[in-house]
Amino acid sequence: MLTKAVIASAALAWAPFALALPQIVVSDDPIPATAVPPPGPPPPVKSPSASVTSHGPYTGPPATTTGALSTAVLAATIPALPANPTAYTYPSDGQLHAAEPAPYTPAGGLGTNGTLPVYNVKSDFDYESIVSWQFCFYDLVTNLEKALGLYQEYIELDLFHDGLARFSVADFEAAGLTASDRFLIEFMADQEVGHATLLSNILGAEAPNQCTYNYPYTTVREFIDFCQKLTRFGESGVYGFINHLDSREAAQLLLQSITTEARQQMIFRQFDGLFPMPVWFETGIPQSWAWTLLAPYISSCPANQTRLIWQNFPQLTVVNQPNPARVNANMTKNYETAGKTASAPFNETAVPSPDSCLNSTIVGEDCSPAITQNRSIPLSFPGREVFFEWENPGKFVGPNNSYVTAAGGEADTPRFVAWVTQLNLTYSPLTLTGPNTGSTFQPNVSTFAGDPAINGTMFVALTSTDLFLTPFNLSMINPF
Repeated sequence: MLTKAVIASAALAWAPFALALPQIVVSDDPIPATAVPPPGPPPPVKSPSASVTSHGPYTGPPATTTGALSTAVLAATIPALPANPTAYTYPSDGQLHAAEPAPYTPAGGLGTNGTLPVYNVKSDFDYESIVSWQFCFYDLVTNLEKALGLYQEYIELDLFHDGLARFSVADFEAAGLTASDRFLIEFMADQEVGHATLLSNILGAEAPNQCTYNYPYTTVREFIDFCQKLTRFGESGVYGFINHLDSREAAQLLLQSITTEARQQMIFRQFDGLFPMPVWFETGIPQSWAWTLLAPYISSCPANQTRLIWQNFPQLTVVNQPNPARVNANMTKNYETAGKTASAPFNETAVPSPDSCLNSTIVGEDCSPAITQNRSIPLSFPGREVFFEWENPGKFVGPNNSYVTAAGGEADTPRFVAWVTQLNLTYSPLTLTGPNTGSTFQPNVSTFAGDPAINGTMFVALTSTDLFLTPFNLSMINPF
């Protein structure tokens, strides 16, 4: 007997239906168990290739293979060319200018002609981009268990689990994080298992395996801050290459993964007591930038691990990096981070208790975990002097200390600071203050009126020239 019925019209509905059909009757009577078909076997997920039992810096023998993967190099840089002449021919007037391939289907688009999609990589660019992201994901989630794309996924898998295993319930509660919050972190680790599985399936038999990792945090809040930074550059790394992939099919799946990653990054900002989304547009960065930020945290990988082509730039440190654990970040001392790597978390133990925003009960000062927090004193501001120091090239970094840092092939003396944020690439002059040290002033620029361009987590680089570039061709900055 029907106790209630809902009649859905023939329309696209958001809830509770997906595509609703005419005259569908939904009953809240219990469904007999015999009417529910048994589930089929779920597809297998990527499992760790080895048990990760420890974390820390690499202490093994010198690597026998060093440097980035390489082949014949055709030129020192990719030449700048004018726009394709066809880029300006479409009238963009709101009218249709070609016959419809099918009803309700406008002409154009890529992969829209009915060809069966094949979800694999289709070029060296595809493989090297996706493999690097995979590395990051797997690590962050897998430490509860454990390659640019997959490398990123691996580290995230390990990282999330490591924080849960390293700190006690009392440690998390002292940082304002409850049992439900810890479960959310574990669920995000489970998401990374799915991401790593997907990318491994796209890459094929030579996809990288998990590695071991070295993390800089010592407290729960440093762990959370490190997570929000690592997920930020992992997400931005994908935005930088996804629209250049030859495989549009793989790009579709990658898009559906990275949107989940974006949610993770915002959650970690909320756990960190930061405003969850302080920008109108998220930033995309080149693969070599993401690999440079990721590699220092990878201690060692299996001997037969797939190597990457991407450049490792010398380490750049923001000496007076604002510490968001303080009520007033302008009181941050130099080197108030857990290490000098570019994405090091804040150093919580360097903040005296009276200066900690976690202990404040004042609106505008409190940085306890929350859906949102609005800080009265900005972490940084236009006109603030920012101090840098940087390493010389030639340092061994990354897995097994087997990659070597290198400056751009066309670079000489650093003259500019490139600020990469939202849709903008802005340069400010670099004043050299000593060997491998310098300073600049934070620019006052906006993406659009009402949206300060420099906000949230952003990226800076030192360059020898102020080349005009935009988000789609930003990687052309690398040689300089």
